[in-house]
Amino acid sequence: MDKQIRSRVSLLNPVHFLALGFGSGLAAKMPGTFGTLAALPLVVLLSLYSSFNIYLIVTILSSVVGIWICGKAADDMGVHDDSSIVWDELAGMLITMLAVPLSWQTLLAGFLLFRFFDIIKPWPISYLDKHVHGGFGIMIDDVLAGLFALVCLHLCLVFGWL
Repeated sequence: MDKQIRSRVSLLNPVHFLALGFGSGLAAKMPGTFGTLAALPLVVLLSLYSSFNIYLIVTILSSVVGIWICGKAADDMGVHDDSSIVWDELAGMLITMLAVPLSWQTLLAGFLLFRFFDIIKPWPISYLDKHVHGGFGIMIDDVLAGLFALVCLHLCLVFGWL
C-alpha cells in the first residue's frame, strides 16, 4: 500500500481495522496470505468451541457484512480492492473450513487450497474478479475460492487423503 492510500485508513477506525484483517493486510508482501493466516485463530476457536450452527452463522455474517466492510474501506481509500483489504480472505478461510474436522493436516490443507484458488482464480472466479465491483466484487471471488477449496477439502476427507 502506498503512503497516500495508507494516510486514508486508520486501524483505530473499526471498519478499517476489520477490512485490513486486524492489521494483517498491512504486510509489505503477500497481504492476502497474511490475511488468511489471521483467520486461522478464529477458525480454530469456532471449530473447537462452538456448534456447527454457530460456525455457519459467523461465516455467513462475515461474508454478508464483509460486503459493506470491504466496500466502505475501498471507498475510504479511493481504490477498488486494494491488496491491504483482506477481510474477504478471512471470510473465504471460514468457508473453506466449514464442517471440516479440525487437525493440523486439515488446517494446512484448507489454507493451501484456499490460497491456491484465491491466487489462481479459475473460471468463474476470474470473471467475477474482473467484472463485479464494489464491496460485493471484493468479496465474491474469495467466497467462491472458499467454496472451491471447501469442496476439494471434503473430497480429500471422503477419499481418505487427509
